[in-house]
Amino acid sequence: MPKRSDPTAPDDRIELTQLAVDLAVRAGALALRVAERGLSVSTKSSATDVVTDADRAVEDFLRAEIARARPGDSVLGEERGDDRRRASAARWLIDPIDGTVNFMLGLPIFAVSIAVEVDGETVAACVHNPASGAVFRATLGGGAFLAERRLTGPRSAPLAEAVVATGFGYDPRERARQGVVAGQLLAHVGNIRRLGSAALDLCHLAAGWVDFYYEGGLNEWDVAAGLLVASEAGVRLSGLGGRRAGPAMVAGGHPDHADEFFALLTSLSAGPVTSDEQGIGIS
Repeated sequence: MPKRSDPTAPDDRIELTQLAVDLAVRAGALALRVAERGLSVSTKSSATDVVTDADRAVEDFLRAEIARARPGDSVLGEERGDDRRRASAARWLIDPIDGTVNFMLGLPIFAVSIAVEVDGETVAACVHNPASGAVFRATLGGGAFLAERRLTGPRSAPLAEAVVATGFGYDPRERARQGVVAGQLLAHVGNIRRLGSAALDLCHLAAGWVDFYYEGGLNEWDVAAGLLVASEAGVRLSGLGGRRAGPAMVAGGHPDHADEFFALLTSLSAGPVTSDEQGIGIS
């Protein structure tokens, strides 16, 4: 019988992080093997919302391995939905391939994203880019790391010099609105990057590779792991209007300039934000 743990204890959070890293690295290798054989591609919510057989194979692998290692836990995944159980010790939030379009095209910016949540709070996370080999990990209260390098967030750059990462949704009307916001934002910042993976954007912010990040209209599995990595790296995170960072809207940057950035996004109606947004357990 696999060992049972108390995910609220620091040592067990570390153990969960180590398991998340192991699973993410193995899942990334599987994704690359499937891609080498040639991908089968279909669409979901729109013509730009694609899914491959690798997405499904990776999620099935992760679900099976989580069930084997921790049979009392539940899983929320992008491709197979939620098997949440009331007595679940922990909940795993997995995005088998975040950045599927990049993956399909051969662009080396995609990730396996895994987070572990206990009582609504994310306690362990790993985001792994199989193409580059980068392994980002974080443990609640234990810091964020890229391999063995501790992450300390972005530089303290004023908005006029800052490089801002963002992303766009799948719905054409929403994407058009987001494009207008990005165009207006360009007049106030140094430059904008759109790389195609929310999980990696948050990790890149934690690593200091971009100065700010914002995006709305996401899902829990898109941001759960990246939010913990960014938070543990000292990134100031928020939604808009004082709300918590979460799938509806997440923005982050260096504490010196974060409030100015959040206010600018609010003035540009960067939303979407709803009055009952609750976030996903990262303040």
